[in-house]
Amino acid sequence: MNKLEQLKQMTTVVADTGDIDSIASYRPTDATTNPSLLYKAARQPRYRHLLDDAIDYAAGRSQAMESRARDMMDRLAVNFGAEILKIVPGRVSTEVDARLSFDTEATIARAEKIIGLYADAGVDTARILIKVASTWEGIKAAGELQRRGIHCNLTLMFGLAQAIACAEAGVTLVSPFVGRILDWYKKAEGVDGYVPADDPGVRSVTRIYNYYKHHGYATVVMGASFRNTGEILELAGCDLLTIAPSLMEELRNAEGVVIRHLNVDAARGMDIPRVEMNERRFRWDMNEDGMATEKLAEGIRNFTRDTLKLEEFACKACEGNAWPVSR
Repeated sequence: MNKLEQLKQMTTVVADTGDIDSIASYRPTDATTNPSLLYKAARQPRYRHLLDDAIDYAAGRSQAMESRARDMMDRLAVNFGAEILKIVPGRVSTEVDARLSFDTEATIARAEKIIGLYADAGVDTARILIKVASTWEGIKAAGELQRRGIHCNLTLMFGLAQAIACAEAGVTLVSPFVGRILDWYKKAEGVDGYVPADDPGVRSVTRIYNYYKHHGYATVVMGASFRNTGEILELAGCDLLTIAPSLMEELRNAEGVVIRHLNVDAARGMDIPRVEMNERRFRWDMNEDGMATEKLAEGIRNFTRDTLKLEEFACKACEGNAWPVSR
């Protein structure tokens, strides 16, 4: 077997893309999307019908500019998600607007709206993960959504404090960002790279995985944002890994033995003290972790930027009936 097929035997492989054709090609179990991926996919002519439907839906609901923009974005995300679910046997992650990352109540309301749109489309909402940024406010929103029966994927995760808070809130899944952690340390330490076992992003995910398994949390770990296949293979055995199509192609074309590096039984035997997490501890730990603080803020800004780009693109696609984007 090639390395991708071997990896699938020990880890659930998730497609990190909004490109429906790529998902069909690599046959992952699940898929994830975000504003950046949707912006890239929506610009492709073969998906124009999904964009047109979102524009028509928004135009028929409200005359207010900001309401139309929100309605269009939510419907577009659901349109892509519903199409993806026709291909993957598992779940799809759909992201709440990053501009709500510090507003607990607004995040809850937006998530429930997205779930309602999926239900209206005839989708089994148990197959939907709502993606929320791992701010304190986002984690609190996710905890409440979980209590209401809505599964959540906490994204933009860069540190153990975020991971512990998420697990204690009872979220379904967390997505620590391997590659972005690597980017920060390469710049901070002035190096070109690391061997996979010493990659700071890999070590962060390994630490989170071992903490969860040692203390028996139900929350599962999905490594994300990879820069190379070495990072991916070093995390073989992680609950899930979300991988871009280009890296899946590399793994599909690679021969050799894939070694399992993460193991539940091994984690249970480790000496890992339990951390009591609360808001004060969370904010202090984040303050002390310059990488996590910087990358979380940067990620929210970047997702917001791509959300605005997508709104602007959709407006231009209205063929003369464009409405201004929200700001």
